[in-house]
Amino acid sequence: MRPNTATPTGPSTSSTSIFDELESQVRSYCRSWPATFTTAAGSTLQDEDGRSYLDFFAGAGALNYGHNHPVLLDALIDYLRSGGIVHALDMHTVPKREFLTTFRDRILAPRDLDYKVMFPGPTGTNSVESALKLARKVTGRQHILSFTNAFHGMTLGALSVTGNSMKRNGAGLPLTNSSKIPYDDYFSGATEDFLWLERVLSDSGSGVDKPAAIIVESVQGEGGLSAARPEWLRALSELCRAHGILLILDDVQAGCGRTGEFFSFEESGIVPDIVCLSKSISGFGLSMALTLIRPELDQWEPGEHNGTFRGQNTSFVTATAALNQFWADDAFAEGVRVRATELHDGLTQIASGYDGAVVKGRGFLTGIKFPDASAASKIAAAAYERGLLVETSGPEDEVLKTMPALTISSDELRSGVDVIAAATAEVLGAPVIHEGAAHESAAHESTENPTDHREDTK
Repeated sequence: MRPNTATPTGPSTSSTSIFDELESQVRSYCRSWPATFTTAAGSTLQDEDGRSYLDFFAGAGALNYGHNHPVLLDALIDYLRSGGIVHALDMHTVPKREFLTTFRDRILAPRDLDYKVMFPGPTGTNSVESALKLARKVTGRQHILSFTNAFHGMTLGALSVTGNSMKRNGAGLPLTNSSKIPYDDYFSGATEDFLWLERVLSDSGSGVDKPAAIIVESVQGEGGLSAARPEWLRALSELCRAHGILLILDDVQAGCGRTGEFFSFEESGIVPDIVCLSKSISGFGLSMALTLIRPELDQWEPGEHNGTFRGQNTSFVTATAALNQFWADDAFAEGVRVRATELHDGLTQIASGYDGAVVKGRGFLTGIKFPDASAASKIAAAAYERGLLVETSGPEDEVLKTMPALTISSDELRSGVDVIAAATAEVLGAPVIHEGAAHESAAHESTENPTDHREDTK
């Protein structure tokens, strides 16, 4: 989401002077949402003026279980009060042991995955950096292939495999040893998938060096919510195996249940060589990242990749609580899929009223692409005025991107969709009601404060 640099006309910004005085110009979200937030629970935030906001942002996907989930909060508070160790680098601790055991039993074993678990640092870009380094180390090759409109992080290695030109321009130097290839449906079906790549990899005279790895997102969270088809991911996996190329799956934003399964690639049936996780793996918004590695690829020398904050025990505590609370069986994932269908249906109803608007994405990583590239940002701003936090995605911010907490209720979803409908009508005009289509008023009075009619999801 690009920052809104216009003077805000919504909630009070009387307490923003210290931010303007001292904080760097690089800040972005606060420009579009200038409220000063104080408390949060579930899918609701409050600002210091007492106004409530419905959250369709979920900390950019770091809060899949909502704000301050009581089960996770209690586990964290109990641990802190116990005097348990907080910072331990990669030393053995009880919380790390409990997390690894739970992650194996709840996530890896039921899916027949035998990954080794690496703690690369506190963020998703740390996980991507470690994956790229390891792929090069194991294969002895330097080049990495990534996809059009990909986003993998803000450090130099991650930027080198990112497609977004604005992000890449911030590097300040050439980003090398990487090439971009077309993502699924980039040519709208006009060109056969992987035709060029398969040809050059098979031709010793092509002059194209075999890459160490290909890195891919199954849903491009920042790239416009393009979602790869299962058959496309399977074809990519098969191509990598056929040519001895490692497949890295970046599940930083789409993982941890956001698409309806714990891993976003489960639907396709593939098993990537390396998987990058972060954002909601701690479950509570605390910093944590994992790099999952096929055992035979775990060829690191001790300390060859390290970091001071790669093993925060508070994150292990909340992550373990989240896995036990939500992933002990299939019930939670099934509920996510049901509510994701409700979200998709609501957004589809909105899009049907505007020529050229289409719904994109998967699960709770879904949005509307508008033919007018400026529309999504205006709609997001109008939604904020109505008390809804929703961002945009895509190279031109042309997609209105919804990313609610996975614990959101059906009533909250309906309230948020109603706000989006009202904001869209404000920006683009009243929708065209097609004959035979179900019609529900999207601009009823409750959109002025959509939190009034929501259930307590604590």
